[in-house]
Amino acid sequence: MTLEEMREIALSFPGCTEGQSYGAPAFLVNKKFFTRLRAEDASVVLLEVGFDERELLIEAEPQTFHYTAHYKDYPAVLARIATLHPGSFRNLLERRWRKVAPKALIKARDTAANQD
Repeated sequence: MTLEEMREIALSFPGCTEGQSYGAPAFLVNKKFFTRLRAEDASVVLLEVGFDERELLIEAEPQTFHYTAHYKDYPAVLARIATLHPGSFRNLLERRWRKVAPKALIKARDTAANQD
């Protein structure tokens, strides 16, 4: 996945805004952390990933998924954008979006999806 694809996917979520964090692109929803790019290893930070799932992801795709000591005690995983599948990125972001987005945005999106 390219940086531009990562940006397009993140911004496709209703209410997502772009900013900067640690000098790299970061994204917020409802003024809450959504995801960001880690410039030091070209990875995205993905929250709402449980510890067991994180271990499974790392075991299945060690070239993509990893974590650092900083994230050890958080339900999060890091994913290298060069090898991260765009569909996987979208699916993992969906969880975080549903956690931080206002209920009205979630309802509107779900209603629109059911009408398709």
